[in-house]
Amino acid sequence: MYVLCRRHTFQVENSAPKMTENAVFSQNKVLTIDTMNPNVKNVEYAVRGPIVQRAVQIEKELREGVKKPFTEVIKANIGDAHAMGQQPITFFRQVLALCSYPELLKDNMFPEDAKSRARRILQACGGSSLGAYSASQGIDCVRQDVARYIERRDGGVPCDPDNVYLTSGASDGIVTMLKLLVCGEGASKTGVMISIPQYPLYSAALAELGAVQVNYYLNEEKCWSMDLSELERSLAEARKHCNPKVLCIINPGNPTGQVQSRQCIEDVIRFAAKEHLFLMADEVYQDNVYAEGCQFHSFKKVLFELGPQYSNTVELVSFHSTSKCYMGECGFRGGYMEVINMDPEVKAQLIKLVSVRLCPAVPGQALMDLVVNSPQPGEPSYTTFMKERTTTLSLLAEKAKLTEEILNTVPGITCNPVQGAMYSFPNISLPQKAIKEAKALGQAPDMFYCMKMLEETGICLVPGSGFGQKDGTYHFRMTILPPTDKLKLLLAKVKEFHQKFTRQYS
Repeated sequence: MYVLCRRHTFQVENSAPKMTENAVFSQNKVLTIDTMNPNVKNVEYAVRGPIVQRAVQIEKELREGVKKPFTEVIKANIGDAHAMGQQPITFFRQVLALCSYPELLKDNMFPEDAKSRARRILQACGGSSLGAYSASQGIDCVRQDVARYIERRDGGVPCDPDNVYLTSGASDGIVTMLKLLVCGEGASKTGVMISIPQYPLYSAALAELGAVQVNYYLNEEKCWSMDLSELERSLAEARKHCNPKVLCIINPGNPTGQVQSRQCIEDVIRFAAKEHLFLMADEVYQDNVYAEGCQFHSFKKVLFELGPQYSNTVELVSFHSTSKCYMGECGFRGGYMEVINMDPEVKAQLIKLVSVRLCPAVPGQALMDLVVNSPQPGEPSYTTFMKERTTTLSLLAEKAKLTEEILNTVPGITCNPVQGAMYSFPNISLPQKAIKEAKALGQAPDMFYCMKMLEETGICLVPGSGFGQKDGTYHFRMTILPPTDKLKLLLAKVKEFHQKFTRQYS
């Protein structure tokens, strides 16, 4: 007997007896699929979804000697820079090594600026150890360094360290803020406006919190820019069934790789002020800007440059992370958020909320400090640091251009310029026969496409349906992170597969 579900076809033997046994077994459990939190069942996270689970199985099969048309799985599904071969920044790892094992401070192999950073961080830790809890908001001297970094970045706009909260990656901060913002029932339930395509953290968090996801579409024809008219349409539609009060922006964009213009950011801020919306600015890719004519503008800087009419009233929280940019230190889970114009009583509740989890990961806090307090001219590590930073970002820029150029040579694939971040999100034309077969299997057509590509080529991509897209359009997201040689191989395989797939289903 075969059972169809949304993503796979499963063969089930003796299904009736097993279902009966399971039902009897579940009667003795307090927690069952029927008694668990129903919101959790609505959570989906495409970046680590069924495609990736199948990729892991295939890797195991290859190790066991199962013959495939390929010898390795190339995972281009997630922005995990070091897993893709990007090298750590030497200075960061030196200081972290010193902090983790202070006996190394006696060793002459470490430069003095690395030692001085390590001593300063350790002096701020309980018992001079990274193993001690920190204050719930984060180590004080690190928050001060973050505040000075933000001031430098934004051309002198003041930053109060009391408004800075260190987080275990940006995701931790985003979910924490959404917890504060979500309330109400029925037509009064909080609506959160998110861009489509979106990073699945947002839809997953909103599902878990029982909030209302309010979609606004980026303009693919204009390189995934934001349209004010689309924001207005989305908001007006949402107000018919919920209380939209949050607007989320990812800039530079994930999964779409766009960099929003300053004019666009001004328009968004004015829109938020007019419509009384709380702004959440996800800016974790702020160093990843490649395209000529593009520049990162922080929402905070633009907000303050618009004058007190906006800077004194618009509520804004912005996020940064150690996981992206030239650092790529995903596993350390370092990040921060800065809150602007937050009600003092709510701020007290935020401090209470972050206190529940005791503190962010302390090694991640130390790493965040190094990102915002990196080697300066005249220090021993400066030359090596700048060489590594520049080389990493230059390689990413080259790979962004290479990805766009090669994908656009494939009939049926259209790829916008990868202006920033670490991903391309090309549009793919799928034959009607393939769409029909996918729907018969209960799969989204681009899921069907990506699963076939994985089985035939070993390339692991994420279907656009996992991020959201306009009805009738199909995409996939791929990272630009693999080493250049492997990226060229990946793109050549994508090209060959798409041409074969098109012929097969035409």
